[in-house]
Amino acid sequence: MAIDFSIDPEFQEKLDWMDTLVTTEIEPIDLYFRGEVNPFDRTNETANALIRPLQQQVKDKGLWACHMGPHLGGLGYGQVKLALMNEILGRALWAQVVFGCQAPDSGNAEIIAHYGTDEQKELYLQPLLDSKISSTYAMTEPQGGSDPNYFTCSAHRDGDEWVINGEKWFASNFKYAKFMIVMLITNPDVPVYRGSSMMLVPTDTPGIEVVANVGLGTEDLEDGDHAHLRFNDVRVPAENLLGDEGSGFKIAQTRLGGGRVHHGMRSVGVAQRALDMMCERVLSRETKGSLIGEKQSIQHWIADCWIQIQQFRLQVLHTAWLIDNEGDYAKVRQHIAGVKVATPKVLVDVVYRAMHAHGSLGVSNLMPLTTMWMSGPVMGIADGPTEVHKDTIAKTILKGYKPSDGLFPSQHLPTRIAEARTYIESRIEHEIANL
Repeated sequence: MAIDFSIDPEFQEKLDWMDTLVTTEIEPIDLYFRGEVNPFDRTNETANALIRPLQQQVKDKGLWACHMGPHLGGLGYGQVKLALMNEILGRALWAQVVFGCQAPDSGNAEIIAHYGTDEQKELYLQPLLDSKISSTYAMTEPQGGSDPNYFTCSAHRDGDEWVINGEKWFASNFKYAKFMIVMLITNPDVPVYRGSSMMLVPTDTPGIEVVANVGLGTEDLEDGDHAHLRFNDVRVPAENLLGDEGSGFKIAQTRLGGGRVHHGMRSVGVAQRALDMMCERVLSRETKGSLIGEKQSIQHWIADCWIQIQQFRLQVLHTAWLIDNEGDYAKVRQHIAGVKVATPKVLVDVVYRAMHAHGSLGVSNLMPLTTMWMSGPVMGIADGPTEVHKDTIAKTILKGYKPSDGLFPSQHLPTRIAEARTYIESRIEHEIANL
């Protein structure tokens, strides 16, 4: 098998252009709107005035919504190219909006593209791809977390409508969304893997109650963007069902497989940015008569960070390559789970060292490091906790092995030596006989 780590010159030119745009135009927007305007708020006139021209530049360059197929306005780029792009986009919060690939909109767009009817695509998908609206994905529940076996939010058929009751948890960006995709129990008498369905629910549908807008650890109470929702006899048309009834879990896996890898792709960029900041800092400060960067412990930190990022980057790119070649997330499930497990650890390790190297400044609100560090624990929870994905990896690996036949392991030395002696002696006897 040929191994080629080169990037063709034409695509490298696009990456260079992206890098320049993010540095000169998008990072300043991040700083200008810091904590005041959410990238998913499509109603802010100032943000729209700044973002629309940049989005048009991206479209003119042929880099808009590249995760989608050409018939949906994207280039249908493979995962390897997306990985290289997302390393750059991961540096700035607004970059995903400028390039039309922000989550959860990107994953929701993939779902509707795969399973939506023509009417659903016209009503929900096209405005989403045109960045005219935002969306929400509502799967997890307060009592069950991300384990579908404990989901209770349900929908039952009543004539030409579905009636939804129950609660959903951490529905990100609900306050800015025009619609959401909700995972619901439509048949409680069978396992959830056959009894759940996905539905399109406009966010202004009567009966939807916002229990709370939950924030992350550094945000004020009631100031978050992750909604705790309660559905009180919420009615939606029967045609709002996505795909077949009972296919909810299958649809979720279609969405989550790509999302988990894309989180990893962007996290490479976040980790590299933290290492860049640390290297600049340790070359700018002295203590005990020399630069911080000349201290052996700091040099070891830099080496450890570089090695972790390189290993992680290659892991992400290899997984992306496997997805491109297999064309099926399910066949690469073990590798996707590996990226999911590695993502939070790399972020926590690398960003922590960068924070520590900055001293008190690193943990202050004068630097972005605490926010960057918080993305590590978030990535350990998003799209399923780390432990679940470790289970997936271990179970898949164990399928390739079998138990030993005898009392002792197959590598039991006395047994192997006896077998080897018998084999070698028979060969010696045979060779001597043929002299």
